[in-house]
Amino acid sequence: MGNQMKKIIVLASGRGSNFQAIVKKIQDRYIPARCVGLITDNPKASVIDIAKNADIPVFIIDYATFPDKTVYEAELITLMKELSPDFIVLAGYMRLLGDTIVQRFHDKILNIHPALLPSFPGLHAQEQAIAYGVKIAGCTVHYVTEEMDGGPVIIQRVVPVLDDDDSEQLSARILLEEHIAFPEALKLVCEGRIEKRGRIVKIKGQG
Repeated sequence: MGNQMKKIIVLASGRGSNFQAIVKKIQDRYIPARCVGLITDNPKASVIDIAKNADIPVFIIDYATFPDKTVYEAELITLMKELSPDFIVLAGYMRLLGDTIVQRFHDKILNIHPALLPSFPGLHAQEQAIAYGVKIAGCTVHYVTEEMDGGPVIIQRVVPVLDDDDSEQLSARILLEEHIAFPEALKLVCEGRIEKRGRIVKIKGQG
């Protein structure tokens, strides 16, 4: 296991509750990493305040100021290369990363999705789960590949779907598990405890 501190960067677009959970676990030394930057595409995102309070550098690349996605992502990849992270964490980042970025940082990008993948990929996963009538839901931390929400699964956590749930209630229950799953997955990758063969992820020293 590599004991040196890993460098991570986080991409986020919104309120930053998963980012907050990760920052706390870094501060508690649960995750052997340091966050060398928060990158956001939204200059009004409240996640910015969380980063500033934790003395994490903030980089705003406002999507609205770019003529198209290609130019935006060129700026994004330049910044990512400068920061040279060991891992890139998507914590409520509301854009699909283009293939160029995914390929450049292969096996280094982690995302969390509020469903038990491969069920209910894409937007509104909680509404999809309720509409389908499933009895359990949850969250998935996975590697990012060119296929949306299609990368190898690192960790999943499960919650019950109750008969009177609406999407907000289910989302809140899943979010509590996200705040456990994402730091746990980051701890594992930073400690070098992941063994990946194709789609199959095995955790060293477990079981």
